[in-house]
Amino acid sequence: MRRLRASAGRALAEVSGRALGPYQSAVIRIGFAGTWLFFLIREFPNRAELYGPDGPWSFGLAERLIASNRAFTVLMWSDAHLWFEAVYALSALASVGLLLGWRTRATSVVFMIGVLSLQNRSVFMGDGGDNVIHLMAMYLVVTRCAQVWSLDARRARRRGAATAGAAGPVLWGVLGAVFAYGAATGRFTTGWLAAFAALWVVAALWWMADRYEPRGEGRATLDVLANLLHNAGMLVIMGEVCLIYATAGWYKIQGSRWQDGTALYYPLGLDYFTPWPGLSALLASSGTLVMLLSYGTVAVQVAFPFTLFNRRLKNVLLAVMMLEHAGIAVLLGLPFFSLAMITADAVFLPTAFLLWLGGRFTALRPGRRRAGPPADGPAAPLPAQGEPEPEPRPSPVPR
Repeated sequence: MRRLRASAGRALAEVSGRALGPYQSAVIRIGFAGTWLFFLIREFPNRAELYGPDGPWSFGLAERLIASNRAFTVLMWSDAHLWFEAVYALSALASVGLLLGWRTRATSVVFMIGVLSLQNRSVFMGDGGDNVIHLMAMYLVVTRCAQVWSLDARRARRRGAATAGAAGPVLWGVLGAVFAYGAATGRFTTGWLAAFAALWVVAALWWMADRYEPRGEGRATLDVLANLLHNAGMLVIMGEVCLIYATAGWYKIQGSRWQDGTALYYPLGLDYFTPWPGLSALLASSGTLVMLLSYGTVAVQVAFPFTLFNRRLKNVLLAVMMLEHAGIAVLLGLPFFSLAMITADAVFLPTAFLLWLGGRFTALRPGRRRAGPPADGPAAPLPAQGEPEPEPRPSPVPR
């Protein structure tokens, strides 16, 4: 019992004392923000047909559906074309801010609002990749995903705190005014009203503690709560990825086309999924290769959650799945779905590999000195979003 209590105490100190996986959370932040931003840019000419007033899913139909499923979208606040353009532009700007890690606490909230607003406006326009972005946009709000590789981390190094400057309070003041308007006009359901109110209050408490008592007990309590939320959020993201692969694999097993190894053959003959007809025809002409790829897809998806207990095997299957999604992007013409899934897979990447990768990118930056550790990729995570200096030790490799 004494050993058990000691182990439990060490585990509690670990999950409450620091935010685990800072590099993994940073990759997820960059990956999903970049994927959504690239999607918005590519679909900019078609934005009104996809999510706006010119689409087949009219404002009235969307209003009726949302009244029944209670989905959140600020696009239902008005059917004016100018309002839609403003929401679309704000979603793109929030993606840029989150990608760069600028005022991440606020931009992650705006990013979530943009993703949910556009996707819930026209629910029949998305695919599996959109569903993943939809979920991860909500999970990112509770993570401390700007500890490294962000403008917040650089601000914390240079000015002592990521909350320094007037931009943060101004941004949260604008968000508070918008939330207050939504609450006063009955635009929010009870659940979303409570969630946004809690986010605003916590942000205000964090800013006051960071400004007036950065080493006090209140700041330490908020830091512990933030660590617990971050680690819980990262655990949920990992569980979500495992659930996606497990359900996809077991559903495939039940399909007759996957059982006889011909499932991959059929999408290769559809015009919608053949951006490179010659390449698709070449692959479809080999029955053996189609069978191996079909069976291999099912095997990898079913097996992956069970490989988390073996680091080497997990890393091998992780590389295989990323290559598989890269193949889907090229062969089937689904780049954003593949980017979303590769980003979700990145939560399991080893910290040592991410440090090496960050070092290679840093070396490519013009004017960087070759000697010494990179400023934005040290072994120990740098403080961000108003966080204190962490202990000088590297983050453990997840699973």
